[in-house]
Amino acid sequence: RQPVTIDESSATIDVAARVSPAVVRIVVGGVTDPNGAGGAIPETGVGSGVVYDAAGWILTNRHVVEGGESLEVELKDGRTFIGKVYGIDTLTDLAIVKIEASGLPTAALGSSDALKVGQLVIAIGSPLGTYSNSVTSGIVSAKGRAITTDGGQDLTNLIQTDAAINPGNSGGPLLDAAGTVVGVNTAIARDSTGIGFAIPIDIARPIMEQALAGEKLARPYLGVVYRAIDVQLATEEKLPVEMGALVIPGQNGAPGVVAGGPAQVAGLREGDIIVSIDGKAIDTEHPLDATLSQFAPGRAVTIEILRDGATVSLDVTLGTRPADL
Repeated sequence: RQPVTIDESSATIDVAARVSPAVVRIVVGGVTDPNGAGGAIPETGVGSGVVYDAAGWILTNRHVVEGGESLEVELKDGRTFIGKVYGIDTLTDLAIVKIEASGLPTAALGSSDALKVGQLVIAIGSPLGTYSNSVTSGIVSAKGRAITTDGGQDLTNLIQTDAAINPGNSGGPLLDAAGTVVGVNTAIARDSTGIGFAIPIDIARPIMEQALAGEKLARPYLGVVYRAIDVQLATEEKLPVEMGALVIPGQNGAPGVVAGGPAQVAGLREGDIIVSIDGKAIDTEHPLDATLSQFAPGRAVTIEILRDGATVSLDVTLGTRPADL
């Protein structure tokens, strides 16, 4: 029996037809450049967004809307609305925009965790700020990528793709062959042709839900200093595993487990190796910070650790990440 294959051209055509009505063009007036010239994040007064709730909730990038004095949101059918920034998540370069509308077409959310390298992905947005609802396709080139912008912002656990992502595409959806949103197109590396990045939708989902619930956008906090374990670190430190997160002392004598923080309350110690959170393994594709980002503050999770050769399970109630981190 031959394996079932998807005709990539047909898949792209179908996805574009179904999802394009949920992709919006965002025009920002009075924009300033928060990143400085030459950063990996495109500087633009025009970007894209995706409607994820019919009542006018839109997911986009922080750098698209930050510093703007006014927002105009244009739908594919030509209607325009005044947009308001509901909240900004500077940790991941995401933002939520609200327009006063109802019955809008929406895009379904998928799973970025399920993405495989080599898988077909489709980007929809407004490249160069002028060509609304343009469609490009490519593959997942890698997962777990990290970049640092000239403005000093670190973006981690990104999806790398060769689907064309240009200034103006920022904030638009990255879709799988089923037409579900698996990422938010967020940056191009200006010194590398044909490399684009997207924030995984699994990391965006908690703040999207917070907005729908009328809550302030917030990220979880564990309160540990750690190093990601790889083969080299495992060999150097004679660790029992080659993946996970090793809790280490902080800088200048600071403790590796923050006093009074969720980790200390739960009983974590320096030297512990965090191997999973709620059954989600910590590894190179799923680092600790990215895995934590999938949970909301206040969530009770079970953290599995290795301590002195034994496996220990600890129940932790996640805190709220301080604004200065």
